[in-house]
Amino acid sequence: MTPMPGSGARILSPEEAERLAKDRVLVSEFKQLKLENEAQKNWDLFYKRNSTNFFKDRHWTTREFQELKACREFADQKLTILEAGCGVGNCLFPLLEEDLNIFAYACDFSPRAVEYVKKNALYSTERCKVFQCDLTKDDLLENIPADSVDVVTLIFVLSAIHPDKMHLVLKNIYKVLKPGKCVLFRDYGLYDHAMLRFKSGSKLGENFYVRQDGTRSYFFTEEFLSQLFKAEGYKQVVNEYVQRETVNRKEDLRVPRVFLQSKFQKPFILVGLLSRISQIQE
Repeated sequence: MTPMPGSGARILSPEEAERLAKDRVLVSEFKQLKLENEAQKNWDLFYKRNSTNFFKDRHWTTREFQELKACREFADQKLTILEAGCGVGNCLFPLLEEDLNIFAYACDFSPRAVEYVKKNALYSTERCKVFQCDLTKDDLLENIPADSVDVVTLIFVLSAIHPDKMHLVLKNIYKVLKPGKCVLFRDYGLYDHAMLRFKSGSKLGENFYVRQDGTRSYFFTEEFLSQLFKAEGYKQVVNEYVQRETVNRKEDLRVPRVFLQSKFQKPFILVGLLSRISQIQE
């Protein structure tokens, strides 16, 4: 991937803007409800079809999120992390291999994905605890002690959840995160190439689309994400677009990728309380 200058929102070409403007027809309410009710089944089928081969192992995690190391008070400090939405472990296992002083909690919506993680040769109950969880309704406190996690990673997960339920995920995570510690977020940004590829009839709502396999994807703006986190009591540390250009040299294709990379902190108790009081007074 070749970095592109600037970290602002991507500017559409006139042709792209015209095509998006024409795509106004939304998927029917009946079908949208069906997609919501069958979300777990659709992700389970996704992992059945693709096994552990679809996503590449994410060795870039420690490289792009240096906070995983920076949040240590001393070099060999043991960290407890939560990977919310772990899939089949493409991020989890490289991380455990690269850093021996990490204990990881990891969960996923798909029971099949969780089983793949547990069958991985690198899986060890001494290093991690993996469990199935619907982050919008299953209480994380059933598997993780309150205020016990140093870092939560939320990487290409929130985009798969209906925008009306995203706040429930952030509320759930908030309970297990230590005060002063952070959520590291990375997901699809507005006008990413994947958003522009959707055909007519795929639109569920503003910046929200359904793929052919029934899984869904939301494309975030800085403003939407910031409001989402702040409404649940988090403090914004970093929230910015990251633009990349994927180059296919064989076909001489240049594909614009847009991601949102962010860091939000759970305030220390007194700061958080004052912030909530201020919000109520406003």
